[in-house]
Amino acid sequence: MPVGRVTDSREYATDTPTGKLVRTKHTIPFTDQFVRGAADLEITSEGAIPHRIATANRHRYRDPQLMGAEAQPSGVRVELLTAATTVELTVHTTRFTYAGITRPRGQIDIEVDGHIIASHALTGGTALETDFATGTTSRTVGPDDVVTISDLPTGTHHIAMWLPFNEQVELRSLVADAAALPVAAAGVTWINYGSSISQGSNAASPTGIWPVVAARNTGNVDLINMGFGGSAMADPFIARQIAQTRADVISASIGINVVNLDAMHERIFVPLVHGFLDTIRDGHPTTPILLITPIFCGIHEDTPGPGAFDPAAFATGTARFIATGDPADAAPRHLTLTSIRRLLTSISNERSDPHLHLIDGLELFGAADAEALPLPDALHPGPAAHDLIGTRFARFLCTVASAR
Repeated sequence: MPVGRVTDSREYATDTPTGKLVRTKHTIPFTDQFVRGAADLEITSEGAIPHRIATANRHRYRDPQLMGAEAQPSGVRVELLTAATTVELTVHTTRFTYAGITRPRGQIDIEVDGHIIASHALTGGTALETDFATGTTSRTVGPDDVVTISDLPTGTHHIAMWLPFNEQVELRSLVADAAALPVAAAGVTWINYGSSISQGSNAASPTGIWPVVAARNTGNVDLINMGFGGSAMADPFIARQIAQTRADVISASIGINVVNLDAMHERIFVPLVHGFLDTIRDGHPTTPILLITPIFCGIHEDTPGPGAFDPAAFATGTARFIATGDPADAAPRHLTLTSIRRLLTSISNERSDPHLHLIDGLELFGAADAEALPLPDALHPGPAAHDLIGTRFARFLCTVASAR
């Protein structure tokens, strides 16, 4: 059963004038033993910043969109085993906003012994607001956020604090009133690669994004989430990082960003995906790879990109997307989701790889699902759709994991 509670208090018992037991504060270091799901940690004067692309690979191409997405710690969590009754995490977040558009703040989900007991809504941090009308960006600095888990009962507990998928995080301090140990690695390490859909756009919370839903539903899974908003381009340096990272299962969702950026033609796309898979295979010759075709997205099914903000919706303070390409000028010159599915199917068949499994994204979220659970911004699944996709994908993950 769920135990403990979350508060914003910094108070601990610090002295014993009446002879009562003192519980000493223990500072827990930010290392890869306690920060799970990150590629590396950037040590700062204030603490540590989790990154989902390793330092060497971040220098390959410093695209602002990719750099912003990889520093948002989707799927990253602070994990520990402790007999503490109180644990306190202090963070400073950075978020990107647009003048006139209201977007939900991030959260930190608190999991104790496998149960989500609370979510801490972020209220502080730094805001970088861009005004499209003037082309300027303003910076507002707020306080740190402090999350305290208290009133934990006697005994050792497995605590995980899931960081936000939509705000960058600097971890500043982690203290408890008892010592902490790292959590043993799970039985299955799963690397998931994809777009903002994998990163979590429009999900309700860090544990509500579909990869985390799938991992938690499967059980005994150590998730490394490489979903990068607007940036799933099958980059060679990302494939190299996957190849160099331990994994028992790998999944890759490729297509939506290629279409909504109108990033490449068929001539470039096909050999690039082959090369992406070849590079992964250099490091994982027989590891199961689940190649996922795009889920349903009405605006791009038969209309190529580029995608853009809908000006009419933007004028009312709402973020909504439209496709600006011409359906008559589609593949092979300009790709659509329909043509991407066809090409990925052909790539999978051509490779004759017994450990490569093609998953039809329409089985995870199809046209009927979009009618029942419309995409709130015409591009990204909402909270219920994230849960549906994660629940359905867990069946594939369970099958592959159990066959190891």
